[in-house]
Amino acid sequence: MCASVKYGSRGPALIPRMKTKYRIYYITLFSVVLLGLIATGIYYITLFSVVLLGLIATGMFQFWPHSIESSAEWSLDRRSVHDAPLVRIPMSSPIPERGDLSCRMHTCFDVYRCGYNPKNKIKVYIYPLQRFVDEVGVPISSTGLSREYNDLLSAISDSDFYTDDVSRACLFIPSIDVLNQNSLRIRETAQALAMLPRWDKGMNHLLFNMLPGGPPDYNTALDVPRDRALLAGGGFSTWTYRQGYDVSIPVYSPLSVEVDLPERQPGPRRYFILSSQTAIHREYRVELERLKEENGEALLLLDKCSNLSQGLASVRKRCYKGQVYDYPQILQESSFCVVLRGARLGQATLSDVLQAGCVPVIMADSYILPFSEVLDWKRASVVIPEEKLPEMYTILKSIPHRQVEEMQRQKWTSVNSPLFLPLIPPRSPGFTAVVLTYDRIESLFRVITEISKVPSLAKLLVVWNNQNKSPPEESLWPKVAVPLKVLRTKENKLSNRFFPFDEIETEAVLAIDDDIIMLTSDELQFGYEVWREFPDRLVGYPGRLHLWDHEMGKWKYESEWTNEVSMVLTGAAFYHKYFNYLYTYKMPGDIKNWVDAHMNCEDIAMNFLVANITGKAPIKVTPRKKFKCPECTAIDGLSLDQTHMVERSECINKFASVFATMPLKVVEHRADPVLYKDDFPEKLKSFPNIGSL
Repeated sequence: MCASVKYGSRGPALIPRMKTKYRIYYITLFSVVLLGLIATGIYYITLFSVVLLGLIATGMFQFWPHSIESSAEWSLDRRSVHDAPLVRIPMSSPIPERGDLSCRMHTCFDVYRCGYNPKNKIKVYIYPLQRFVDEVGVPISSTGLSREYNDLLSAISDSDFYTDDVSRACLFIPSIDVLNQNSLRIRETAQALAMLPRWDKGMNHLLFNMLPGGPPDYNTALDVPRDRALLAGGGFSTWTYRQGYDVSIPVYSPLSVEVDLPERQPGPRRYFILSSQTAIHREYRVELERLKEENGEALLLLDKCSNLSQGLASVRKRCYKGQVYDYPQILQESSFCVVLRGARLGQATLSDVLQAGCVPVIMADSYILPFSEVLDWKRASVVIPEEKLPEMYTILKSIPHRQVEEMQRQKWTSVNSPLFLPLIPPRSPGFTAVVLTYDRIESLFRVITEISKVPSLAKLLVVWNNQNKSPPEESLWPKVAVPLKVLRTKENKLSNRFFPFDEIETEAVLAIDDDIIMLTSDELQFGYEVWREFPDRLVGYPGRLHLWDHEMGKWKYESEWTNEVSMVLTGAAFYHKYFNYLYTYKMPGDIKNWVDAHMNCEDIAMNFLVANITGKAPIKVTPRKKFKCPECTAIDGLSLDQTHMVERSECINKFASVFATMPLKVVEHRADPVLYKDDFPEKLKSFPNIGSL
């Protein structure tokens, strides 16, 4: 395929633009890759606005993009890809190291390159197109620049992430196409990478590969030696995936993009299970045929059509006993669609299945699902061990119909992004109150009674942190109008309060201690209303501040009354439930273990985490300065130890060291109801009972 090249202010657009529906896939792909890198710690500066804009533009949280046509044409003269400079690779050129499996963001990535961000955007530089050949003129790739990789580069160069100033770049993307390893000469491709002027052992370089490995072993990661480069790969296994460094991406399927499939409402389908893959292992095929015999019409087992001539038309067809079905349209006729591993773990069928709105049944042991760092695949798929294939039908039949419909619904509605909600989320879902308790039963019951008066309360979860004592009998608990569930933990850890429990179905979470009995229902309702307007923030009541102690040369925790706030106590605070996931699974370094070992500072850790992700300060609501001044009284309780304040200062310094920055932001304002102090009849105020200091 001959490609054209354009050099302009927005970077190298290398071949004529395809229809926008092809390119949207790559814009979406790159935006989610960036989000994955952000979530794992690549960037410690304010990024929320960047990713938000990218997501809005691309509809990222639709599992796959829909078709959008464009009539945009080239505005500059086209030139052939053959006009790109020819670069000969000496045989003696250095070869990068194989790839450091121990690489993590803090060891193999230079965050200081990302410091130049006047508009708070990650800047990405794309190397100019070059044609690499060996000493005798043989290209390093048999296919050159693929259409898919060109579309990916074009999407990046057209985005706000792109910069043509190499000195401002945070990430570097080679114009060397390594999407398909089958087309590459491994040694020569590695030498070409090492010749890039900013290579520096692959530091801050990002490679995209969808088809890794080759016969007979089919390695699950790109075999090209790449030093410390980050890899966005389409077939990672748990053995080759560097968690918190690499990004797992889906394998591209042109069939999904080329066909417009209508939206289907959740509900039963004509078939219960459908298998459409044409090159699966014989043992799997035999087992599927056995399941077909046992379950009849409930399972449709398709294969390639032997009676059709080879070509594009046959690729879009599947057959069963001479009957021909359109593909991928037939996928919409089944509740569940099988996605089995092939020679490679990553299969393009997964893309087709998601686009069709069919619930994927994934059987590929050790496979790292695409964007598993930021997507909760349990909400939209079923993962079954390969050895359980004979039991697949029974396993799927055990899933309640309501859960199946919810999985189907995930394909057509936006996955409620953990950070990127509408400006004001819908009022109806309300919030889930998560109460951490040990054995203060009387106080716990009072808290439950008070919280139950809040109009927007949707559910109450009590995290029972006492392994030596059982919770009270059900008949003894306060009678409330919302569901109440007690969750028993295996260990007494403060971090249990931030665990992403499946029972949390609302976007908003109220974390509250079992002794916070002084907050009024108006205060809590107002706090929730403020969170609805700022769903990416921590919204709390008593504020705290971090200060730099010049004499000691370190950070200090300050709880006295000041004009500034940089933290809110999570003894009662609203936040988005996704931060539970980040706290539990993505907290940098050993912070979570530190918190659990010291039984302190989980609130400071959460403030650090949210500020680091969003680049924003918390929001203090209402004038309340304290719950009961735990730092300055001498009654019973965890926070009353004399060393408490010193230890919290130690926490701030410890966390700042782990984050390699001080993410906390200082503000000098709080949120109060509009008529809070106005001389106005109380009955006309929305929140008359705001409480005292």
